[in-house]
Amino acid sequence: MKSILITGAANGIGKTIAEHCGKAGYRVGLLDLNEKPLNDTAGAIENAVVLKADVTRPEDVKAAMDEFGTPDTVVNNAGIVRFGPLIEQSIEDFTTTVNINLIGTYIVAREAAHRMKAADGGHIINMSSINSVTPGPDAGAYPATKAGVAQMARQLAIELGDHNIRVNAIAPGFIDAGMSAPIYEDEKVRNQRAGAVPSGRLGTAEDIANAVLYLDSDNGSYINGHELIIDGGVVHSLLAQLPRD
Repeated sequence: MKSILITGAANGIGKTIAEHCGKAGYRVGLLDLNEKPLNDTAGAIENAVVLKADVTRPEDVKAAMDEFGTPDTVVNNAGIVRFGPLIEQSIEDFTTTVNINLIGTYIVAREAAHRMKAADGGHIINMSSINSVTPGPDAGAYPATKAGVAQMARQLAIELGDHNIRVNAIAPGFIDAGMSAPIYEDEKVRNQRAGAVPSGRLGTAEDIANAVLYLDSDNGSYINGHELIIDGGVVHSLLAQLPRD
């Protein structure tokens, strides 16, 4: 039975990834700080293991992997956003975002990579964002951290390939789930954003979970060091939004 450890698994996209992986037959490690929703999520997944941990604390991450064992796959999904203009963001909010999104991803990837080297292989998937490719206004430190997460995946891919470890990133677009769900409660915003997507709709958490399963499958085994953009085409649609004579 393949094993997968997912950070930020208590809610949102992480929860949906965990549910889909459980249905696909994985042993699923659910790592999060929020104990009650973590237990609720685990209760609906066969072969789930609850791992209460803070990704910014190396000792927590080590203890979680000691308990779970070396995962075949890790999904670095834990992340936060503090909205507002970048230069108006407090140092505290900036630092917190960097600590969770970028340093937390590094801590988990580093711990997993050492164990995967000893196990002769594995797969790490970092959750980036279309903000890593094209930053949006009022997103604070979030775009910078997600660009770092994507670049980290590329660097780890070339450093760990000799150890049979693949490292990839997934860049979600306008996803109606997780941290973005409150944004789409505004019907006007929802319609504007969906209308800007060439595919004509917002993405779902299931779209991201399916991407994880594909990258981690035999069909995705030659994909390494890649940032897979799951956005319905919106990142590359600038010219389609501009008027023409």
